[in-house]
Amino acid sequence: MLEIKNISFSYNKTITIHSMNFVLEKGNNLAIIGESGCGKSTLLQLIYGLYDLDQGQIYWNNQEVLGPKIHLIPGMAYMKYLAQDFDLMPFITVAENVGKFLSNRNPKEKKRRVEELLELVEMSEFSSVKAKFLSGGQMQRIAIARVLALEPEVLLLDEPFSHIDNSRKNSLRRKLFQYLKEKQITCLIATHDSADVLSFADEVLVMQSGKIIDFNTPKNTFSTPKSLYIASLFDDVNEIPNHYFDTSKTQNEISLVYPHQLQIVAKSRLIATVSNSYFRGSHYLIEAKFAEGILFFQNKNDVKIGEKVHLSLKD
Repeated sequence: MLEIKNISFSYNKTITIHSMNFVLEKGNNLAIIGESGCGKSTLLQLIYGLYDLDQGQIYWNNQEVLGPKIHLIPGMAYMKYLAQDFDLMPFITVAENVGKFLSNRNPKEKKRRVEELLELVEMSEFSSVKAKFLSGGQMQRIAIARVLALEPEVLLLDEPFSHIDNSRKNSLRRKLFQYLKEKQITCLIATHDSADVLSFADEVLVMQSGKIIDFNTPKNTFSTPKSLYIASLFDDVNEIPNHYFDTSKTQNEISLVYPHQLQIVAKSRLIATVSNSYFRGSHYLIEAKFAEGILFFQNKNDVKIGEKVHLSLKD
């Protein structure tokens, strides 16, 4: 179990992590989300032991994580941290990069392990290619394989799919998170991609200005966001006064509504004029103006610019 107990940290006297507390059970996947600069990467680095805390403690299975004041070489042996810069050795092969930290005592077992990991990240055919000839996305996949080589107890991933194209990313995510579950590897992933959160995380931690503002299941965080900021991390979001949907509500009461939650109906109190339309493959995202400002909704078919539509919440 990972325990974060009242930790705070500052860069040059500016506090970047504020009195943070949470617990993560072994084998669970925690997604950490928030706007750029909110402290996601710093939190992962603190958990790994790259910096000394200003206050508080971090424990993994009752063993305290200590920083560079104690460890000459920062970082905990039972954890692996994948930063955004990959840190591959350019002049050795893909296989050599993945097997860099594996023992040479049993060459057959080392070869088997490297092959297993290259298959996991779908890079087997590049085994003999030098890292310097890889694309950014290919380097990222090799970096993922390398941090898994020694099968850590805790895996810390900082935007691990940011350079990988969508067609490959979806397959890789499914394989990776299934592998982590099978091996009961505890994972913390800092991400901007809502697909990392909704499909694969057991819990989600939302950060803003170095503080935790929500800690919940992905379903609850998405379905009942506590603020516009939280909702906007998942999708476009509309702020619509409740009186448009319920006459018993006052004008000051506001609902946070995702575009997919609105539909065109024959008649309603919410009337909007279409100002733009964006094709999204399976649907159109429609931008429209209403009395309170601009809103977005999804529709299966395109809607002409200038057309007035009546909107309501989907059942």
